[in-house]
Amino acid sequence: MNVYFDHEKLNVYKKSLNWVSMVTEILPKIPKDLSVRDQLDRASTSIVLNIAEGNGKQYPKDRIRHLTIARSSALECAACLDILFYKNLISESDAENGKLILKDIFAMLMGWQKYIHNNSDKLREPEESYGDDDINMNF
Repeated sequence: MNVYFDHEKLNVYKKSLNWVSMVTEILPKIPKDLSVRDQLDRASTSIVLNIAEGNGKQYPKDRIRHLTIARSSALECAACLDILFYKNLISESDAENGKLILKDIFAMLMGWQKYIHNNSDKLREPEESYGDDDINMNF
């Protein structure tokens, strides 16, 4: 597939899409009337959507907020895997493989958040460049 947007270049985005693909293979094993089925589907989708939306945000706080939501959704997916395993609906290897992917996604998101937080001052222009002398009132 062609790349049209910046978020499509991100490794964490690609890994999250792989996670969605794995979830798509797991979902048919889960009865449709179990809420954990819908929760797993929604949480896995949330990871991808929040990475894309967060990457498009201009301000560091907005970006971090969406990445935090994506991280929380990854943890939610891991809990769903636990529930499915303990209900004997997925194998231990499915749960383990899923958690390994989620662990990588979580770590990548955490690293990205730390980077944004530590470098947020570099994303703004210095305030002193906007003194009264710099304002041109001739529009």
